[in-house]
Amino acid sequence: MALQAGQIFVNLPVKDLDKTKEFFAKVGFEFNAQFTDQNAACMVVGENIFVMLLVEDFYRTFTKKEIVDATKSSEVIVALSAANKEQVDEIVNRAMAAGAGHYNDPVDHGFMYTWSFQDLDGHLWEFMYMDESAVQQA
Repeated sequence: MALQAGQIFVNLPVKDLDKTKEFFAKVGFEFNAQFTDQNAACMVVGENIFVMLLVEDFYRTFTKKEIVDATKSSEVIVALSAANKEQVDEIVNRAMAAGAGHYNDPVDHGFMYTWSFQDLDGHLWEFMYMDESAVQQA
């Protein structure tokens, strides 16, 4: 039997929690107040998907490893699906207007459309739409 987790929590270190929360609110995300305080914010991505935005000092309590400078190195790309190409564009345009850094131009593979940005701490976010009917035909 394959492992199937009930929820996913992505943990990301951030330098300024208030600015980061403001940024992601402008992108369109909401936060679970029950798991948000001065050290962390629980960003709701989906019914069972959350991103824990953790102040760097608090993040360090969970790992013995050095925190990667995401403006210079990449450890992860958070990739999220959208309902259609227009929603991908809408989300990335909101992120750019809120202060995101440019990462990639939109890429249209025919069956899949993606566009990426860097958040305020340099973490990479990719939004994508996949036309499953085109994949089934291929």
